[in-house]
Amino acid sequence: MRAIRSPAEPEGAAPVIAKVSIEDYLPLPAAAAQFPLEYMQNCSVIKLREEAERVIVGMCEPDNIALQESLRAFHRKEVIFHEIDRSELAMHLGRMLSAAAGSGGQDGSADPAGSADAGGSRGTAAEKLLLDRLANDAPVVNLVNGILIEGIRGGASDVHIEAFAHSVSVRYRVDGVLRPAGGFEPSLFPAVSSRIKIMANLNIMERRLPQDGRLTAHLDADVMDVRVSIMPIADGESIVLRLFARESQPLSLEELGFGEEHLELLRRLSRLPHGLVLATGPTGSGKTTTLNALLRRIDARGRKVITIEDPIEYLLKDINQVQTNERIGLTFESILRRLVRQDPNVIMVGEIRDTETAELAVRAALTGHLVFSTLHTNDSVSTVTRLSSMKVPRYLVAAVLRAVVAQRLVRRVCPGCRRRSRLSSVQRAVFQAHGVSASWLWKGDGCPACHSTGYHGRVALVEMFTSDETVEQMILDERPQGEISRYLAERGMKTLMVDGLSKAASGLTSFEEIERTVMLP
Repeated sequence: MRAIRSPAEPEGAAPVIAKVSIEDYLPLPAAAAQFPLEYMQNCSVIKLREEAERVIVGMCEPDNIALQESLRAFHRKEVIFHEIDRSELAMHLGRMLSAAAGSGGQDGSADPAGSADAGGSRGTAAEKLLLDRLANDAPVVNLVNGILIEGIRGGASDVHIEAFAHSVSVRYRVDGVLRPAGGFEPSLFPAVSSRIKIMANLNIMERRLPQDGRLTAHLDADVMDVRVSIMPIADGESIVLRLFARESQPLSLEELGFGEEHLELLRRLSRLPHGLVLATGPTGSGKTTTLNALLRRIDARGRKVITIEDPIEYLLKDINQVQTNERIGLTFESILRRLVRQDPNVIMVGEIRDTETAELAVRAALTGHLVFSTLHTNDSVSTVTRLSSMKVPRYLVAAVLRAVVAQRLVRRVCPGCRRRSRLSSVQRAVFQAHGVSASWLWKGDGCPACHSTGYHGRVALVEMFTSDETVEQMILDERPQGEISRYLAERGMKTLMVDGLSKAASGLTSFEEIERTVMLP
């Protein structure tokens, strides 16, 4: 905290003014009642509130005495200064720039300091993208930065910017669900698209073909890896930015929602000397997060652990992590070919995407390595069919496959506003059909903590099996997938549906989330 004295206060007084959030003062003065956008960018200030007798101003540099005196002279009434966060100001200015583009700007507003430059920074650093740096000579820079900051602050995993014929929409994927966040004028989209392409080192002239890139963004002390995907669509482009916090703390298996039965199986798997362990599910189902949590249970000091990832989502202690780079030929397959020369005990391949990578992973597991990887399948048992479709011989699959973990991520019911409700007749029938007992179901009413969604955070639904001699023989005999599933169910495997209903009955998630993520029979 810093103490800033108002001129209305007597000498010797030292009022303590805490650092505040702009959100606490919404709605802010607008249009002519607000400082001009250029002045706010130059001086890193914003008017939070104006009353008959006083003005409340937020500033990123509260020690700037010259700026304080300039504002006092301009307003000629009591001015109270608060410290605000620079990244929050950048986010808010991004919103204001979008609104100004739609209304023709703020030409009627007054500039307290005339045309003087009060030392605001221009542009972004050449070596790294500083999201909270204000660029007074490029409004689009602040608009793009504001969109990114809002996504990061809101806990989004993806930012979607989509240009249609008469509008541009911005949406954030939070807890697996897209949330609309307004948009901006279509006339700004070409500049926004070019800005993102420049940041990701892509071709700004190319609007006919898809492009993929990546960038690193810095926000306060946080470092974000951003994967950029640009796809041409009928009336413009769809831009998707996937956000990865480089220094974020990865979740544990317990936090992900693995029960004690599954945890015990995973403990055994982490101690295996060799074999293939796969995590399966659609994009965004938490496969890599699960494997990272599993790797942290391995004694990386006594065993050499190497990962191949795209991108590296979490930095893990005592583990060698390699990032792919397809532009220079550093692919999963090319790295895996050379990895065995590093004398690893454990290898994690971020994703098996093609036949070459699948065959190399299987052969590495066959030659004394414990291999973890991910695969896109609907459930655990269909992994066998998927590997076969990638031309991996069934005798190799039977020889190396040790376990498969299929999972989905569902939203947790918000603990701050949840309430219980009775089961409908249809819901009761579904629970009975799957052998799960439930007295109540739970639903969130919506509160500020969950942004009125009724959900806060996510939990994994898990379906897991370990192989045995019978499963190996069934794979060799090319038995139907349904037959293998029935055998594993008799052995005690809980399906995704059963695990989901159990978590709905315990209040972790809702019945609607199970309907949304797991196909009801």
